[in-house]
Amino acid sequence: MNVKPLGNRLLIKTIVEEKKTEGGIVLPDSAKEKPQTALVVEVGNLEDLDLKAGDKVIFSKYAGSEIKVDGEDHIIIDADDVLAKVED
Repeated sequence: MNVKPLGNRLLIKTIVEEKKTEGGIVLPDSAKEKPQTALVVEVGNLEDLDLKAGDKVIFSKYAGSEIKVDGEDHIIIDADDVLAKVED
């Protein structure tokens, strides 16, 4: 399925990292905080932001609407909810 965000929105896929304590215990999903780092999958009609598919971003913790695309979790967020672009 191809999803194209409308207006000033982005389709993102969160980056989930396995969390371990210092003692090596893997934390269950219920103990983890909601991820705030994601890869941009598709962009809408962005006017002021220099973002494209493949960019890594940090976004507001509870932003957007969660959807499934081809069985995978994605989020559609407003461009205003993007806090930063991560450059490696």
